[in-house]
Amino acid sequence: MIGYLYIAGCVLFTVYGQLILKWRMNLQETLPETTTEKIIHLIKLVIFDPFILSGFVAAFIASLFWMAAMTKFSLSFAYPFMSSAFIIVMFLSALLFGEVLNTHKLIGTACIVVGIVVLSQGYKA
Repeated sequence: MIGYLYIAGCVLFTVYGQLILKWRMNLQETLPETTTEKIIHLIKLVIFDPFILSGFVAAFIASLFWMAAMTKFSLSFAYPFMSSAFIIVMFLSALLFGEVLNTHKLIGTACIVVGIVVLSQGYKA
């Protein structure tokens, strides 16, 4: 059971990081023109915006959960569960950012869910 909690922790911290970064980047007008200016601008955002920094910390914490999950499951079993992050992000981005949910996205999401179910069948811990 603890292995599934590791996977859930990884997914939840991944989702948090993605949503936070999208929220904060939506507040930016545009990125500067040159590559150097873009890099400097993005580094400043990481340093001076605590929310963006928390998104990076969340990614790090997600990787720790993932490492722990790898002690409990094979990669071929655990990795498909990471696709649940796509599903959660898709629905929350529609709710929080007004992104469009269309038929293609919903069919794709259904395929992901079916894939997770099929892959998880018959797994012996």
